[in-house]
Amino acid sequence: MKNGKPIAVSFVCMGNICRSPTAEAVMRHLVREAGLGGKITVDSAGTGAWHVGEERDRRSRALASRRGMPITGEARQFTREDFERFHLVLALDDDNARDLRRLAGSDEARAKIHLLRSFEPGAAPGAEVPDPYYGGPEGFERVFDICLDACRGLLAHLREKYRLEP
Repeated sequence: MKNGKPIAVSFVCMGNICRSPTAEAVMRHLVREAGLGGKITVDSAGTGAWHVGEERDRRSRALASRRGMPITGEARQFTREDFERFHLVLALDDDNARDLRRLAGSDEARAKIHLLRSFEPGAAPGAEVPDPYYGGPEGFERVFDICLDACRGLLAHLREKYRLEP
């Protein structure tokens, strides 16, 4: 916890229908499983407005449900005001990180932006979560597995940095 408030984390991709909601669902599950639900809050958003208000991608929802980590909610767009709400803003790829840096109104806000895979043990520097939208089911499986590994690393980082205990 930071200043008595839960650590707030937002995952951000382009449309907030595939990758970022998958990361959100995975992280929410890991946080709950670790007994840290009151100490870490999780959200997701997109840099674009194309899907705002829409249900998340059916393929992502189906896979997450099968894996026991359901995806809920509707797509939303990340706003400049969100930098005030979140301690960490995790971009799923470099294009979205770049868009977030342009949106940020200060160096303090820009310092909150990181690539999600920077927390994944063994990931190459600058590694991105690929967009599965135009591919087949194997792409969604790969994204889920990447998010699981990266979110495990992120949770370990948060536990250590903020000395979080259940």
